[in-house]
Amino acid sequence: MENIFTIAADCLHQQDIDSKLTNTEKAWLLQSRGELSYASEHEPLSIAVTQFPDRPKLLDPHAMPRRKFTTPAGICAFFHAIAHIEFIAIYLAWDMLYRFRGMPEKFYQDWLSVAYEESVHFGLIRERLRKMDCDYGDLPAHQGLWDIATETTDDLLARLALVPRYLEARGLDVTPAMIEKFSKLGDQQSVAVLTRILNDEVGHVRLGSDWFDYVCQQRNLESEQAYRQLLTSRLKGKPRGALNKELRKQAGFSDAELVWLETLRE
Repeated sequence: MENIFTIAADCLHQQDIDSKLTNTEKAWLLQSRGELSYASEHEPLSIAVTQFPDRPKLLDPHAMPRRKFTTPAGICAFFHAIAHIEFIAIYLAWDMLYRFRGMPEKFYQDWLSVAYEESVHFGLIRERLRKMDCDYGDLPAHQGLWDIATETTDDLLARLALVPRYLEARGLDVTPAMIEKFSKLGDQQSVAVLTRILNDEVGHVRLGSDWFDYVCQQRNLESEQAYRQLLTSRLKGKPRGALNKELRKQAGFSDAELVWLETLRE
């Protein structure tokens, strides 16, 4: 049987995009057939050895070009940004299961499923880009998306709080407005792709919430208090923008957490 952590290492420690997508799909198929081993035979390597493609060029968020959403170039840039988010999300899911050992098998199965769904999202967006005579890597991208992963290698609870329950949860807040914009433009293909991504992301954040609660129970911590403490101590700056309370509740946020998050926002 092939080993989940060996495949994870292959996905994290080589640059080739297509190989990464192929290995992710292979692992998901092996898991679905019960042909995957979850034995932890070697310690995880440092996150510093993670390999990314040479392209796209990564820029500071403030250095990213501004383009109008209503122009073809602006729409292309929008989907390139979404492709980058989904591509890094593949890494985030793989590193979640690769780095944190000693969890129930269900934990690894869940995050492999997330990695697979993120790879599907990336493929859908990449196909959309190619129809606009663009490909992933042709434009610059945001360099900060991986930072939270590198800053939470020491603690699974912190990783769960800041990646699925903060970084990815932000997508639940902003994606519905993007879907509405494309709907008004009559672009039903984009609406369908973004709706698929949004629906899956609710499930991904829900997994983050469920496993966050599990780890809190294992450590005899009160989950709402632990979440507030981790965001307060580890988050750089304050969250921005309105919350989509309905989707966040579906994804496992409590009323108390939502009230606190609103008081925290700029």
